[in-house]
Amino acid sequence: MTRSKSRRRRETPGPAGFLAVDKPRGWTSHDAVDAARRWLGTRRVGHLGTLDPQATGVLPLAVREATKLVNYVEDSDKSYIGSVRFGVETDTLDGEGRVVRTYSGRLPDEQTVRGALAEFRGDIEQIPPMFSAVKLRGVPLHRLARKGEEVERAPKKVRIHRLELLKLDAEAGEAEIVVDCSAGTYVRTLASDLGQRVGCGAYLLKLRRVKSGPFHIEDAASADELAALAEAGRIGERLVSPAAVLGLPTWTLPEAGARRVMHGAEIPPGTTLRVSPGARVLAMDEQGRPLALLEMRADRRMWPLRVLRTAESP
Repeated sequence: MTRSKSRRRRETPGPAGFLAVDKPRGWTSHDAVDAARRWLGTRRVGHLGTLDPQATGVLPLAVREATKLVNYVEDSDKSYIGSVRFGVETDTLDGEGRVVRTYSGRLPDEQTVRGALAEFRGDIEQIPPMFSAVKLRGVPLHRLARKGEEVERAPKKVRIHRLELLKLDAEAGEAEIVVDCSAGTYVRTLASDLGQRVGCGAYLLKLRRVKSGPFHIEDAASADELAALAEAGRIGERLVSPAAVLGLPTWTLPEAGARRVMHGAEIPPGTTLRVSPGARVLAMDEQGRPLALLEMRADRRMWPLRVLRTAESP
């Protein structure tokens, strides 16, 4: 028996699903993963995209067998509420960095800010910030930035679906904005570019993610709430089923069909499952546990795209 198989079998079996954490300020995404491993009693936890330490809000996690479905979760859109501070620039483009430039002139009024925001809507190009997880020859840019290095970065195309001013404190030079955007958008870069557009520089003061793909802030729980539920043995109540996250129908298989799927074999749809080629379903066993993500192929048979439980699973 290999070491990895031994470790996996020693884990206490538990429910699989997705957990929406309302990440607190100061936590890295990996901090949230480590906390969830303690809460749920499993090492098999992963996050669906990072969230900067100074940002708060929705951080979706995959638990146990759901980690195998991360690549199938729609991750196209994000929504944020952020605060922009005009008149100051920092090396990290946020409030955690070193001030590199200040502006002593008049700060922008509401009309100027609204007009500038309109110019960023739609498809735009962004240059990833040096303080980011983007890698250059395998090295994250933020490691180079902490050494004082700056390298050329290729611009990337992103889409801004919505970008609006919620309120402006002209005296303090702070604007609260709402951003709906494609995955991969850097709101820090957006704030910095906005500052350049209005002529006084800016950085991102605060950021809260309120939507990440199918996960919304209303469905997220705080770290304190999740810790309390774990202490009470009820944290499983917060897990969202893979079927709900993927938005797929489920198909309960009898024991023979379940065993066939768990060995990675195809299975005929029978008369109860009516789907077209290309359609996907989540196969379940008779105990209601997810077995595999299946896809109808042109030969009218259901083929496993991802087997979640094997014949040796508990």
